[in-house]
Amino acid sequence: MLDHHRALIYTMVIVSAAESELPDAELRIIGDIVGDLPVFRDFDQGELPKVLNDCTELIGRENGLEETLKVIRAGLPAKLRETAYAIACDLVASDGEASQEELRVLELIRHRLGLERLVAAAIERGARARFQTL
Repeated sequence: MLDHHRALIYTMVIVSAAESELPDAELRIIGDIVGDLPVFRDFDQGELPKVLNDCTELIGRENGLEETLKVIRAGLPAKLRETAYAIACDLVASDGEASQEELRVLELIRHRLGLERLVAAAIERGARARFQTL
């Protein structure tokens, strides 16, 4: 079973990989999030490349997305499920537009984590507001 750090990182990776391979810009954002958020204070950032690699390997397997969602759910305490969804939304919003593939993965995450629709909508709106530009 994943620990909560890895589960949160895996959540960001599956959104980032929704369209294709992990874009460098999104990898930098994942690194920034891991470096900035209090939930990652006791995470060894030197482990990040291995965690990213482990996740991409899991996603690449047959039924990889579903398996990844299962291990994320198992590794996340209930109080971090909204956090996981929030950082996934931040990653999607960071480039200014959300693809259909990214939106679909966000929907899968929301359902798998059992988030209420209104809670998810508030998180999505907050992410959009944080990354809004003129």
